[in-house]
Amino acid sequence: MSAKPKQMHQIRTIFQLKNAGFSIRKIANQTGMSRNTIREYLRLIESIGIDHKAALELSDEDFIELIYNPQSQNAQLPVGRIQLVLNKMDYYIEELRRTGVTKTLLWHEYRVDHPDGLSHSQFCWHLLQHQKRNMAIYKIHHAPGEQMMVDFAGDLLSYVDPETGEIKYCQVLVCVLPFSGMTYVEVLRSQKQPEFTRGICNALTYFGGVPLSIKCDNLKSAVVKANRYDPEFTQAMELLAIHYNTNMVASRVRKPRDKASVENAVKLAYQRIYAPLRDQIFKSKEELQCHVREQLIRHNTQRFQGKEYSRLEMFESQEKVLLQELPGEPYVYQQITFGKVQRNYHVILGQDFHQYSVPYTLIGKRLKILFTTSIVEIYDELQRVAIHKRSFKQNGYTTLKDHMPANHQYMEQYKGWDSEYFIKQAKQIGPYTSDIVEHILKSRTFIEQSYRSCIGVLRLANAYTPERLENACALIKNAAKINYGILERVLKNNMDKQDTNQEYTNITIISDHENLRGSSTYA
Repeated sequence: MSAKPKQMHQIRTIFQLKNAGFSIRKIANQTGMSRNTIREYLRLIESIGIDHKAALELSDEDFIELIYNPQSQNAQLPVGRIQLVLNKMDYYIEELRRTGVTKTLLWHEYRVDHPDGLSHSQFCWHLLQHQKRNMAIYKIHHAPGEQMMVDFAGDLLSYVDPETGEIKYCQVLVCVLPFSGMTYVEVLRSQKQPEFTRGICNALTYFGGVPLSIKCDNLKSAVVKANRYDPEFTQAMELLAIHYNTNMVASRVRKPRDKASVENAVKLAYQRIYAPLRDQIFKSKEELQCHVREQLIRHNTQRFQGKEYSRLEMFESQEKVLLQELPGEPYVYQQITFGKVQRNYHVILGQDFHQYSVPYTLIGKRLKILFTTSIVEIYDELQRVAIHKRSFKQNGYTTLKDHMPANHQYMEQYKGWDSEYFIKQAKQIGPYTSDIVEHILKSRTFIEQSYRSCIGVLRLANAYTPERLENACALIKNAAKINYGILERVLKNNMDKQDTNQEYTNITIISDHENLRGSSTYA
């Protein structure tokens, strides 16, 4: 019989023409079918023992049963081989679920028992057809304000640390309201619980309300123990649900269609957020998030294909009013740890290996550290002794000047000195003082060596008044040698008060000491 089955009306035409006395050649010319095909259908009827006229009187259903019933055909027809495969189809499908089992392996095993069986392509084709019949999809209709689905995108986004040049990869959280398709996307440092909970809170704030439930995947940050009927959520997720008066729901394991809406939202994020940003380089997570937000706005305001409204329009007109109100304060995920104050008056937050300063008087004490994703608070018993913005820079330091001892504050100030600083301070006293300071700065091979002399000159203004310092600088401006010691002796000996119009080009001032003989020695 031909590989491609004929239509019922074509088969009936063969029998009608044969019953009318036409030869096989004439039937072939009349119908356009091959003579071999016509012969096989005629042989089939003859093998059953029914004449052509009786076959034509049968209904279509009986006629189909007569033609295609495997029991009515001889052993040479291939339908019997197909039926052997179809009879074991449930076994084959079950075996394919086992690790490492492939269609090719099953076909080889099948051919061992049936050497004249179906070819590899036919065997696989029948398996595929059987699988398709069991892949019917149920359309889930979501009510407005009913649920928010959340998931992490498989691909990461990144930025470049400007200090180290290191590429920092970020997780991408995608949240969607299935009814309207309204989407929220945020860049997070990781999938860990603090970041995950903060991302969900930000999504609820972005939507301006709370749905009746939040569905997530079975990731460790949300689910302690996965279960199809009663999953166990982490304490943080339970507290978040209580805070926002909602319910946590977990999708079934390895059932992506349970959260098909967010899976599709991730796919659209790749197309409408990842792709437009693919060639841009960002210098911080905040800058990256800013550009992600811009692309997100375009996505939510873009109209659906073939429709006259966008996700945002549908959300605002039909869904937003049905969301529950947000609580007065957002949920804050807090963690508590303890740390001993090191000799450098810093405590170490082990999660990031970052050090935060406390007052140096607390060196050696064990303090409580309470931290969120954005703030680090440090307590000595019930008293808060320090608060810092959280930094995720490993092995870094966050230090407040007020926490330092006085000598350390001086050293910290010393690190910030430069020529411009001293010249600027000297100009506030007067032009001659500025000239003297510039001369001192240029007098050393390494300019840093002159900083202490400049500090001494500027402090003379406090000891002798800025006016006297300016006069003294004017007095020695043309001297052969200018330094802090000469300027100090001029002021100490009141030489700046004698004659401000006189300029000293060769000043040598010798201080009084026991080796000097006065005029009385020669009297």
